[in-house]
Amino acid sequence: MGFQLPPYGLQAMLKEGHRHLSGLEEAVLKNIDACKELSGITRTSLGPNGMNKMVINHLDKLFVTNDAGTIVNELEVQHPAAKLLVLAGKAQQEEIGDGANLTISFAGELLQNAGELIRMGLHPSEIVSGYTKAINKTIEILEALVDKDFEKMDVRNKDEVVTRMKAAVASKQFGLEDVLCSLIADACIQVCPKNPANFNVDNVRVVKLLGSSLHNSTVVRGMVLKNDAVGNIKRVEKAKVAVFASGVDTSATETKGTVLIHSAEQLETYSKTEEAKVEELIKAVADSGAKVVVSGGSVGEMALHFCERFKLMVLKISSKFELRRFCRTTGAVALLKLSQPNPDDLGYVDSISVQEIGGATVTIVKNEEGGNSVSTVVLRGSTDSILDDLERAVDDGVNTYKAMCRDSRVVPGAAATEIELARRVKEFSFKETGLDQYAIAKFAESFEMVPKTLAENAGLNAMEIISSLYAEHSSGNTRVGIDLEEGVCKDVSNMRVWDLYITKFFALKYAADAACTVLRVDQIIMAKPAGGPKRDPPAGMDED
Repeated sequence: MGFQLPPYGLQAMLKEGHRHLSGLEEAVLKNIDACKELSGITRTSLGPNGMNKMVINHLDKLFVTNDAGTIVNELEVQHPAAKLLVLAGKAQQEEIGDGANLTISFAGELLQNAGELIRMGLHPSEIVSGYTKAINKTIEILEALVDKDFEKMDVRNKDEVVTRMKAAVASKQFGLEDVLCSLIADACIQVCPKNPANFNVDNVRVVKLLGSSLHNSTVVRGMVLKNDAVGNIKRVEKAKVAVFASGVDTSATETKGTVLIHSAEQLETYSKTEEAKVEELIKAVADSGAKVVVSGGSVGEMALHFCERFKLMVLKISSKFELRRFCRTTGAVALLKLSQPNPDDLGYVDSISVQEIGGATVTIVKNEEGGNSVSTVVLRGSTDSILDDLERAVDDGVNTYKAMCRDSRVVPGAAATEIELARRVKEFSFKETGLDQYAIAKFAESFEMVPKTLAENAGLNAMEIISSLYAEHSSGNTRVGIDLEEGVCKDVSNMRVWDLYITKFFALKYAADAACTVLRVDQIIMAKPAGGPKRDPPAGMDED
């Protein structure tokens, strides 16, 4: 028996198997490194020339995208500090739906610069106080940079919408933004309610159909269902619709209980009565004036037979959400059991038709006159991953539309805003006394990440571009940004690149908050992970 020292200090306090990292070296700088790695991933996919990432998530699903929101969601980040940045990115994605990349990359840049300051000997709390002053100043300057020509906006004017949406879509699908923006703007304007502030993102649907190319994509007023109609009637015009949530089936007539049958006649009449009952139910539906029956569950053989006889078109929508949307589009009320519907419960459609698009059979439900509350963008593309990425671009566009319904102010895009912020925050740092002026100066420098990254991703010389941007801005042209195609600095109002103020506002705010949160951590204490004895890890796969 060896002599054992009694544990003391932290060991005595915490269970065995805990880990404890503290101090600048162990905790703060390690956290900063982790965040730097994460922002290094998202950074190269910033902007229109951003590179795509191939992410294979834990379910072996392949993503090829440059949408930072998707990338960080699928990466399953383990490190606690990097997780904070992921959360900031997610918050941005939920709040605005675009700009997650800016949030994560900028926060990473702020932290990297903080790391340099710490090595210089500044205390993290001084950096936090400097960063806080700087972000407040930034928001003040951002207000001032809002463009006056675009103060008022009509969210139903397609040109104005496209102008504001272009930058967000171009950063996902560069070169296709004109085609896409036009589709998205059409779809959004169709479903924009009387009060634009109530715009619901969910009302713009996307249906992805393989084949053909993006230029054959269309916008349908109404819904596109990815399945065929049940039965032989494939097209109806101006019809009333009855929706049954539980399915159209004989189960409506089945009884529990025992029936004693003495003779063959009784057996025959027993099944006949069931038939008659179903016929009666379907006839009741047909008598109510409905021409279309939509079922949320299964459609029985017998029921279908009678529907055909009464010339009813039958659709099956198995997804509850789709069914709800269908009711929204047609104004129908979903009935729980198969019975005669009230006239008020019936919905109305202009036309329902089954069409074949690129080998896929789809049912198109159009509703032009009614409160057309749902519109669908039908995307065409050659592979699944392209379609997924197009869908993300549409998603960004729709979210941007929603954001501009809330606040339609714009600031110059193409890194013009960032350079101006860098310049003015830098000036602000000279006025400060005390150590946090270094932090403010570093905060200002962090803005250079945007033009630098945009230039690098486009294969331009970043240093030249940044210095010429600074030169232009110092002489008072606050609208000069980078023209990535020609590799020169130009006035953004000629290039028509505008970013929404609200996107920038939240992205910078979330980024600064995340950075400050990470900097405030000086100890990491991990308790012993729960769980029984460790099992052997499963056998390695080929890739490992």
